[in-house]
Amino acid sequence: MTSHVTTHVLDTGTGRPARGVTALLSLRSGKGWEAIADGTTDVDGRIRDLGPDRLEPGIYRISFGTGEYFSSTGTETFFPEVTLTFTVSSPTEHYHVPLLLSPFAYSTYRGS
Repeated sequence: MTSHVTTHVLDTGTGRPARGVTALLSLRSGKGWEAIADGTTDVDGRIRDLGPDRLEPGIYRISFGTGEYFSSTGTETFFPEVTLTFTVSSPTEHYHVPLLLSPFAYSTYRGS
């Protein structure tokens, strides 16, 4: 199975992949947010199979457990969780949603 959504988390404070970061993929529906899938980053900081091989158009989000990650490394952080909300407009496209993370800042972009 090829996942429709993937992610990669890099700890820019250490210059290394962020291993062990949990992520929850959710869909916004009329009832609020519905969990679709979850995963944990591997040794390379990647989740290659976050979600199914096809998602219908809609608004999705990935919530990253950054507080737990930094706690496991003994690092203080300002962000206990990072949530990235994005639009899936085409059910045939792949969506790569990376997170560049440090204890007191983060950024993202639409990857390929």
